[in-house]
Amino acid sequence: MSIKISLVVAAVAVLASATTAESVEINDLVIAAPIGSPQGEAGLKAVRAFYEFWNSGDESLLKQAIAANFTDHTLPPGRPQGPEGPAFASRQFRGAVPDLKVVVEKMIVAGSYVTVHMKFTGHFTGKLGQTQGHGQEIDFIATDLVKVEDGKIADNWHIEDNLTLLKQMGVAHLDP
Repeated sequence: MSIKISLVVAAVAVLASATTAESVEINDLVIAAPIGSPQGEAGLKAVRAFYEFWNSGDESLLKQAIAANFTDHTLPPGRPQGPEGPAFASRQFRGAVPDLKVVVEKMIVAGSYVTVHMKFTGHFTGKLGQTQGHGQEIDFIATDLVKVEDGKIADNWHIEDNLTLLKQMGVAHLDP
């Protein structure tokens, strides 16, 4: 136990000194810690509900998961900000891929921040914009960073492998 504590203290000291050196800018340093508290457990429950919402499309799960002041910090064009944003995105995407499934491949909890790496699968049988699907297989990844406050997700930063998705849908073509 004392070896682990010593290693953590040493790592914190090295990281802290690195942030004061003239090198890469680090705006916020988060060091992982155990959940333990009731608030941490409530936050993890909210995160699980959020990804079950993405897996099922059940908007009652979304209401359990996100705060009234929810902010999407990587808001795509056309998506509303706030709690309606994820619901809107899910309805749009499920219109194109009705059998959408999401598997959380990795979840890292670090205090009030949770990083989630997922895999989306399904078949493009619906319509996306002007493009009608023909049953193409969909299989792409995405990663979120969410911040939990008072047992709800308050902030989200996300990145999706949209190039793979659009290629699979037949929307994007890369010519040699």
